[in-house]
Amino acid sequence: RLKQMLCILGKNCDFISEPLATAENSGSLLTKDTTRTASMATQEASGDDVCPFCQIADKQTNTEILFSQDEELLCFRDVKPGAETHFLVVTRRHIDNCRMLQTQHIPLVERMVEVARSVLEENKVHNSEDNRMGFHLPPFTSVPHLHLHVLCPASKMNVRAQLRYGPQSHWFITVNKVLSQLKTSGKVK
Repeated sequence: RLKQMLCILGKNCDFISEPLATAENSGSLLTKDTTRTASMATQEASGDDVCPFCQIADKQTNTEILFSQDEELLCFRDVKPGAETHFLVVTRRHIDNCRMLQTQHIPLVERMVEVARSVLEENKVHNSEDNRMGFHLPPFTSVPHLHLHVLCPASKMNVRAQLRYGPQSHWFITVNKVLSQLKTSGKVK
């Protein structure tokens, strides 16, 4: 009932009192991850705290979409680019951040990389191999919704972008490291 009320209010309510479909029974790469409790959903519904990436996924904004031919992912430009080319590959379903990922999400993360490479190719990005792909670690996430940053050319990022996305950043983890951790320990550390 709470889920129905939240849906009427236009809130993202996919995670209330129902587990997500599993990969085995739905063909989906998304599985149970950040199931929201009724109290969390009520808090979201009562406040102004609406996820902007969920709004983009639900076509509630006029954001230019670079990729949307997928039931699970979409891609759009970062509003504060850290490189000449900077876009985000985002899950359509709300997953809070990379720390919520588990072993069963490996195919999802791999698909995010495939989409990123495809968008780089489709947009004829020069030096597309000179890229930086990864996630911000909480609590340093700008939007609490899983999104893969894709920056290119990485070698020409300015000092500020290097601090946020570069190899020395303590709050940015590369997609390769995420995949490695998921494969070895089943979670992102």
